[in-house]
Amino acid sequence: MSIYEITLVTFGLFFGILCLMEIGRLLGRLRIRKVGRATEGSFVAVEGAVFGLMGLLIAFTFAAAATRFETRRQLAVEETNDIGTAWKRLDLLPASRQAALREDFRQYVDTRLAVYRDVTNRQSVLQSLALTKSLQDEIWSRAVTACEEVSSPAITDLVITSLNAMIDITTTRTTAAQMHLPVLIRDLLIVLPLVCALLAGLDAASLHRRSPVHMLGFALVLSITIFVILDLDYPRVGLIRIDVFDQSLVDLRKSM
Repeated sequence: MSIYEITLVTFGLFFGILCLMEIGRLLGRLRIRKVGRATEGSFVAVEGAVFGLMGLLIAFTFAAAATRFETRRQLAVEETNDIGTAWKRLDLLPASRQAALREDFRQYVDTRLAVYRDVTNRQSVLQSLALTKSLQDEIWSRAVTACEEVSSPAITDLVITSLNAMIDITTTRTTAAQMHLPVLIRDLLIVLPLVCALLAGLDAASLHRRSPVHMLGFALVLSITIFVILDLDYPRVGLIRIDVFDQSLVDLRKSM
């Protein structure tokens, strides 16, 4: 989702909640006129169950989105550490092989930064990922050739292990970036507040006058909460950003 889609969903939810509360209030007043006030408490258990379900769903989705955000943050730091370690261990290889490898590393970091620069441009991201794979193969091939010229198995193990970690983390980060709320749960997160708004409107039908403060407050709190959850689940397009953690990779590139 883009920030525009998240914002559109939030405003749509806000006005939808207000409309359904008013519709529920009108339906409730019609019910009261027909069957009287004696049945007003007959749906208390149902309302409590639905509102409880909404609370659990919001808590679950918020916790899941926060966990994914923290995972992405940790992976950003981990990738920088892996690349930095592999870069330093190039010193263990023959001097004649280091120049080409270091140039590949510089291009590799530039490519990795390009992947995260504009995640909304799918074509650009796919091109950057393809270039990343190509550079990984080239770096690996050159490193293996250089290791064959080194007589120490320990050096070979250090270099190959660090390169393997550097390569593996790209797959992990790519997979983590694609992990979001399942569509069905995301849709339920939007539909359930609307259902609760209808029930809240039915419950408020016994009041002689509507309460704009309560209606606006209910709609505002729920819509902002849903916005935060969706924004947290897409940390490269909204207000809650993970881009700041890429600065460590930018600093590493400057040091190369």
